[in-house]
Order: sequence, then C-alpha cells, then structure tokens
Amino acid sequence: MAYVAIADRDHEIEHHDPQTFITKYVWSQDHKVIAVQYSLTAIFVGLIALGLSAMMRLQLGFPDQFSFINPENYYQFITMHGMIMVIYLLTALFLGGFGNYLIPLMVGSRDMVFPYLNMLSYWVYLLSVIILVASFFVPGGSTGAGWTLYPPQAIMAGTPGVDWGILLMLASLAVFIVAFTMGGLNYVTTVLQARCRGMTLMRMPLSVWGIFIATVLGLLAFPALLVSAIMMLFDKTLHTSFFMPAISSMGVDPGYTGGSPILFQHLFWFFGHPEVYIVALPAFGIVSDLLSTHARKNIFGYRMMVWAIVAIGGLSFIVWAHHMYVSGMNPYFGFFFATTTLIIAVPTAIKVYNWVLTLWEGNIHLRVPMLFAIGFIFTFIHGGLTGLFLGNVTIDLPLSDTYFVVAHFHMVMGVSPILVVFGAIYHWWPKITGRMYNETLGRWHFWMT
Repeated sequence: MAYVAIADRDHEIEHHDPQTFITKYVWSQDHKVIAVQYSLTAIFVGLIALGLSAMMRLQLGFPDQFSFINPENYYQFITMHGMIMVIYLLTALFLGGFGNYLIPLMVGSRDMVFPYLNMLSYWVYLLSVIILVASFFVPGGSTGAGWTLYPPQAIMAGTPGVDWGILLMLASLAVFIVAFTMGGLNYVTTVLQARCRGMTLMRMPLSVWGIFIATVLGLLAFPALLVSAIMMLFDKTLHTSFFMPAISSMGVDPGYTGGSPILFQHLFWFFGHPEVYIVALPAFGIVSDLLSTHARKNIFGYRMMVWAIVAIGGLSFIVWAHHMYVSGMNPYFGFFFATTTLIIAVPTAIKVYNWVLTLWEGNIHLRVPMLFAIGFIFTFIHGGLTGLFLGNVTIDLPLSDTYFVVAHFHMVMGVSPILVVFGAIYHWWPKITGRMYNETLGRWHFWMT
C-alpha cells in the first residue's frame, strides 16, 4: 500500500504573499505579461505611425484640401512613420511580443531563463518609445531626414528637426538596441538551454525557429546601427567627421572635413537588410504553424523549412549593398551583391512551395487565422517577385527612388507581416485571453484588410 504524507494540522501553512496589481501586471517577471506589455506598447506606437501615414495619403490625394501639411511636416511624417513601423512596431511585436509569449510555451520551459532581465528589457524599450514620442513636442519637431537618416542631410542646417529632433531619434535608437540585446540574449539562451526533455532542435515548432534565427540576426546586426547612431551623434554634438564631408551649409562652413556619407550607408544597410528578415523570419515560422494547424496536416518538408530559415538568415548578411547600386560602387561589387540577392530567393521560394504543398490534399478549415495565413502567401509572393527586379543592377538603376521600390518594400515589410500579426492574434487569442473570438467579425476584418 502506498504511503501518502498528510500535512501536520498543528504546523503553520506557508502562503505566498498576495500579488498586487503592480507586482502582477506592471513589475511582472512573467513572460506572458511581459509579452502583452510589449504588444500593447508596440500597437500604441504603431497607431501613431498609422495616423502619420493617413495624413500623408490625404495630402497626396487631396493637396488643395489638406494644405496644412507643409513640406517640412511631410518629411517629418515620413521619417517617423518609417522608423516606427520597422523598428518600434514590427521588431518589438514579433520578438518582444510573440517571442516572449511563445518560446517558453513551445519549448516546454517554465519561463525565460533570465526573468528579471526580461522585465528590464521591456522597460528599457518603453523608455526608447517615450524618447521617440517626445521628439514630436520639442522645438523644431521630430527629425525630417528620411527614415534611413542619411548624412549629411540628417544633421545639416535647414533639415526639419535638425536640433533636438535628430538627437532624440538617435538616442531612442541606441536605447532600443540596448532593450533588444537584453531580450535577445534571453530568447537565444532559453531556446538553447531550457528546452524540455525530448525537445530537440529539430522538433521545435517553426515559430520558435523563426524567432530564434531572427534574434540571432538582430544580435549581430543591431550593433552596426548602434555604432552608426553614436558616430552620427558625435558628428552632430562634437563636430567630428565620421560621416560629414567638407561642405558648406546655408552659406556657413560647419567645419567638417573628410567624412564619408557612404560609410554610414554601408553601416545602416548592413543592419537594414537583416532587419527585413528579423521581421520576416518570425512571420514565416508563424505562418507555417498556422497552415499546418488549420490544414490538419504536418508541415511539408519540416527539415527543409528549418534549413531554409537558417540559409535566409546567413545570406541576409551578404546582400546589403543592393540598396546602394546608385551610390557609384564598383561594377564588380554590384555584380557580387546582385548574385547573392538572387540566391537568397531560392530558400525563400522553397518555403513558398512547401506552404502550398502543405495545403495540398489537406483537411483545410478556413477559419480566420487560416484566411490571414493564405492572404500572407499571396501578398508575399507579389512582394518577392518585385524584389527580383530590384536585385538586378541594370533594372534597379532606373527604378531607384520611384514608387516601385516603395511598393515592393511595403508589400514585403508592411502588408505581409501585418497580415501574419492579425492571423497570429486570432489563432492564439483563446490561449491569451481565455475567450473565443467572433468568427463573423473576424472574417469581416480579413476581407476589409
């Protein structure tokens, strides 16, 4: 007969201290709460960027009726819209939001390896958002240098927000990178060291693979942006000449000598193109899991999908200069980057084929998450095909600085990831909230989107 220990009735029972609202939902070290904090903050700042986009579209569509948007404001709107959407919304939402929520649950860990560091990463991220939003209210307003912040325009007299605006933007980026590093080290360590028994790397869900490789890319690429932000900050405040050549600004010699604006472009795009896949790879993984779940079928070619994610991540570091074909680079240099750009399309195409083959003869349930996942495939294919044109040097030269590039970028980095965000929220909504979403309203949401 088994012996069952019975608690001593005379022994005082120990209870955990009751949690207050502050300790449970504000200073929380629970990965789920931190994920919700990241997501709500990212969505809030994303709504600001959406409002800026709406005002720009109104100005373009009805220039006579919306003449209150002057050229300086337009440059400021487009700068803040682009930077918020790419960095503060999509990166934070996919890695800080979905990464925090999904990784421990999917690898069988109780929480992140470093819960306190995880909590700090959110509050540092929030600080970066506060600094960014504060730039709207300083004298001169936010920076209007364009979302790529190219020098010498970014810090020359006459550029909107050249005083406090650009300083706060650079400071905000530096703080954001610190927050990302805190969170990123947590994600990587948790995946490598805190998986449950039997959860080998080749058994992990593709959502975790996408977030894991994207985090590695960020840890390797964001330092280039951090260095360039600090160097530009020095150029602005200490009059160093890292990026600023000898120029005359509005009839005044600012005293710069020998800097290289092209150096900034190399540093920025060394970060900038992996950033595309920092957003795209988690989306790829989540879409794979959505398709597999709602087709009632294992993902086709799981190992091939994993190696495609790894290959895309590795190749993303040797394609950055295709953004700089018009900068006057050596033609052989351009040929190399054109070749690597076209090569990276191969593992990406493998993923698309495997998604289609997963649907083939599957028991497909066209619920709302599945609709968004299929919608992602269509929009991503359109965005990817336009990228093949831009990867070719001879075609890219006349298309540079046209709406063709803007359309390609928004299809790949705007429309497609946002569809995945919607699909993932619907898919895991019952898990997150304990409530089921309304299927009819969800379908209306999809078709309106």
